[in-house]
Amino acid sequence: MTELKGEEIYHEKLPNIYEGVLKSAKNCCTTTTAKKFFPIITWLPKYELNFLIPDFVAGLTVGLTAIPQAIVYGTIAGLTPQYGLYSAFMGCFVYIFFGTCKDVTIGPTAIMSVMVQAHTHNADYAILACFFTGVITLLMGVLNLGVLVQFISIPVTTGFTMAAAITIASGQINNLFGISSSSNEFIESWTYFFKHINNTQRNDALLGIITLIMLLIMRKIKDINSSYKSLTKYISLSRNALAVVVGIILCYFLSSDDWLPFRVSGKIVSGLPPFKIPPFHTEINGTKIDFEDMMGDLGASLISIPLIAVLETIAVAKSFSMGKIIDASQEMVALGLANIFSSFFSSIPISGSFTRTAINNASGVKTVLGGAITGILVLMTLAFLTNTFYFIPKATLSAIIIAAMIFMVEYDRIAEIWRSKKTDMIPFLVTVLSCLFWTLEYGMVCGIVVNILFILYKSARPTIIITEEKLLKNIKIAIVDIQENLTYSSAEYLKSKVVKYISTHSEKIGKVVIRGEEIHTIDSTVALNILSLKQDLLALNCELLCWNWQIPSAGVICRLHPDARKMFKFSKTLQEVVSTNMQESTLTLETDCETITVPT
Repeated sequence: MTELKGEEIYHEKLPNIYEGVLKSAKNCCTTTTAKKFFPIITWLPKYELNFLIPDFVAGLTVGLTAIPQAIVYGTIAGLTPQYGLYSAFMGCFVYIFFGTCKDVTIGPTAIMSVMVQAHTHNADYAILACFFTGVITLLMGVLNLGVLVQFISIPVTTGFTMAAAITIASGQINNLFGISSSSNEFIESWTYFFKHINNTQRNDALLGIITLIMLLIMRKIKDINSSYKSLTKYISLSRNALAVVVGIILCYFLSSDDWLPFRVSGKIVSGLPPFKIPPFHTEINGTKIDFEDMMGDLGASLISIPLIAVLETIAVAKSFSMGKIIDASQEMVALGLANIFSSFFSSIPISGSFTRTAINNASGVKTVLGGAITGILVLMTLAFLTNTFYFIPKATLSAIIIAAMIFMVEYDRIAEIWRSKKTDMIPFLVTVLSCLFWTLEYGMVCGIVVNILFILYKSARPTIIITEEKLLKNIKIAIVDIQENLTYSSAEYLKSKVVKYISTHSEKIGKVVIRGEEIHTIDSTVALNILSLKQDLLALNCELLCWNWQIPSAGVICRLHPDARKMFKFSKTLQEVVSTNMQESTLTLETDCETITVPT
């Protein structure tokens, strides 16, 4: 009978389950959902004709910066320069449909390139990493996991950014001085530099250092107040492109026959990015490597690269949101799809670029349509200008990337961390040192772990202040002021601290009063430890009272042990608590005396 009844109930509920599923499916197909997933539906109908010129100028300016940067990032990733240009192409177009911040530009970045370089045996590995970066990031966005980014603190992200900037700049120091080197790591780069400093090429060193100085000066000329402020602004914004043009002209006109005055970036394969499925197997030196081995070689980067890409993109979006709330999950969707589509065009992993986003914003971009102009400019470069870019000196590219890295370090943020709370410098320093002397991905993990340990320690050692007062008939009272919530990790600490205080105190304390205004919730472990504390104090001839506890917290203890209700007191003053308790104790004693039967 019971089974039959259960079946009947199940069949009665089944239509309701189906209705719930259908309702959820209908909600997914609403206009609101479509607008959230495709933000272009919202902004495109509102697009005005006067937005076209600012978007065109911004897209062109960003493109002139993106092209030299993409060439550099391709080489940093351990690949030929055209892979950097391939990466700068597709992300711009995809973000137009799915992105929410008009200023953000998606493409190759220095951090992504240096993280890929550590796992790149050939281009196939980088492209596969791009595909899985997109898949993982897209899943995080669809599952609304944007909240996870909030668990990585500012000291950790600041430390990671600083370490990445130092690592990337260090990897360019050899090229700046014309020394041939393939190392991009912090220690290895500087070790190689000092060992081979005698191989410095005078022409490359002069060009590199002068270009670096000029880039730093051009960055600042936009701040000069003059009647030509608009002109100096665009000269400042176009400084990278100008440096590349000057480098190409010098190299071309000073060369003769097969002799070149500088070390050059080399030939860039011309033509549009090839459309093909991401490689799930590859071949190195005649040895075939299957999908499983490729995934094993990529290892932890399959998690770290998507995580860093998300952090970088959302940090950039928040910096330029201008008071608008950024939907982190939707940004993950946009970034994930940008990486997935880009992987079909031989791209390395891409993310939001702070430098190009800042240029986009400063250029007065009105909508994300500016990204289309940038993408078209990159395509034109691949189609028509690859022979010209053969003459780009490596020293010029190194100067561009070092100049960018100098301002990538958040100096003001480091000073703020030091001023506000010096202990926050510990996760910051752990992150920086781990990233520099180990790897970037594991360095960030170390910083996050240290931060979590800080949180756990804080939850296990809440601020507990014990003071004393004398009230009514000279009864000495210990007042326990707990200024935070109690959790299972801090329950034993509270108990041991109170018992130790009472047992080691020279004067007799008759009552312990725990103030509970700040204790909004507790678990069963805390409740059991409070009851155990009560018994331990009774053994020391001391009574435990709980004063003005939050009702939900008191309820946990009372449900566990109904008799514990007597120790909870709710009144305005401590004197009232003690007076009421004394009266109750006297009444209980009198009642007990009346019930005693004296034997005859």
